[in-house]
Amino acid sequence: MTEPTHADGATRTRDPLGPPPGPWSAPRRALASVLGDLRAVDGALYAAVAATSTPALDRALRRLSHAADHSKISLGIAAALALGGARARRAALAGVGALAVASASTNLLGKRLVHRARPDREAARVTVDRYVPMPESASFPSGHTAAAVAFATAVGVVLPEAAVPLGVLACAVGYSRVHTGVHYPGDVAAGAVLGVASAAAAPAGAASAPVPGRTTGPRRT
Repeated sequence: MTEPTHADGATRTRDPLGPPPGPWSAPRRALASVLGDLRAVDGALYAAVAATSTPALDRALRRLSHAADHSKISLGIAAALALGGARARRAALAGVGALAVASASTNLLGKRLVHRARPDREAARVTVDRYVPMPESASFPSGHTAAAVAFATAVGVVLPEAAVPLGVLACAVGYSRVHTGVHYPGDVAAGAVLGVASAAAAPAGAASAPVPGRTTGPRRT
């Protein structure tokens, strides 16, 4: 008995030990192909940054990356804002709240769901002058970036005049993680998206919080 053939007469062959073809096999192959291409681009961007000589920036970005450990920069800014007026204190509260959400989401969800290995900066020949300690946690997403972007976004909603400088600072923190060789650009991009999402509710909550010294009830006339 011969095997069934396609309409064009070609014999259909299939590995008897392999999974049977299903309706989702083609989309899965397409998704895997796209993800493979994105990983290739991500690795190429990382290699390009590693190969670009920037001695004037290396020390500054290394110090910035180190200063952003444990969100020290953002918490310092929040402390300074807390010494200001009522609106600045609301902004600080929103920023710290968003930062906490971003940190929890990154460490408790993101890094545990996506176990991406850290870049091999020795193989990429990242200059030693850029080195910061290589974290032991998973690479995806960038926690430094998520926290910095979450803080900048939440504070910027409540205090618009601070949005641009804090946004620039958050971008610099994110780039510093690639420059120092501890993250791929894709990790930083994902961290930025997570940071924006984490900040979505914090400014609204801070804006609705009562301001010290201001009555919330109806004004008597």
